[in-house]
Amino acid sequence: MTEPLPSLSVILPVLNEAEGIRAVLQPLQSLRAVGHEVILVDGGSMDGSPELATGLVDQVLRTNPGRAAQMRVGAERARGDWLWFVHGDTRVSPAGLAALLRVLEDPAACWGRFDVRLSGHAWPLRVIERLINLRSRVSGIATGDQALFLRRDLYERVGGWPSLPLMEDVALSRTLKAVARPRCLRETVLTSSRRWERHGILATVLLMWRLRLAFALGADPARLARRYGER
Repeated sequence: MTEPLPSLSVILPVLNEAEGIRAVLQPLQSLRAVGHEVILVDGGSMDGSPELATGLVDQVLRTNPGRAAQMRVGAERARGDWLWFVHGDTRVSPAGLAALLRVLEDPAACWGRFDVRLSGHAWPLRVIERLINLRSRVSGIATGDQALFLRRDLYERVGGWPSLPLMEDVALSRTLKAVARPRCLRETVLTSSRRWERHGILATVLLMWRLRLAFALGADPARLARRYGER
């Protein structure tokens, strides 16, 4: 008798994503159709994002803003054997969904992430996304934009998302990497490049390098979050 496919909970932390939230949720409906669940965790949107998700998610949860806190709340209410964290401005392709479902069937797999593609058309963004994916593949560290997924039992074993206002993805990846190397899927998720476009591509890259270096050297994540939010 064939073993049933492990169940999957898709958890989306959202804050003021009304412009694109339905386009993000629409591709996930094929997962719901076969018994997986989609959970939206709103951090206090003022633009009606939760209401626009009506009919496209299984649960709408509300909590204080902060991706780590929102994702923790979603994981606490999730029922799946696997947890998949997808940012509210990130779109998944059918090829990406198929690749993830194949991973779920592999008993040796425990966590992983996708390659990322940025939404803008400027050529420097192509360079940035390639460097992000290469760095992640070499280092074993995933960013939140890469739609991290992991088994629920592993998530619980490592204590879930750390309570950090910034770099929670780096911190969790370091912990997971100590258990196993990630599955680095070459299928891409498409994430918004609005921050690069709003503040300047080079300026944003330099800022992120400085923040990551400061975090690696032990800087206070709250102070880094304030620097990030000032841009």
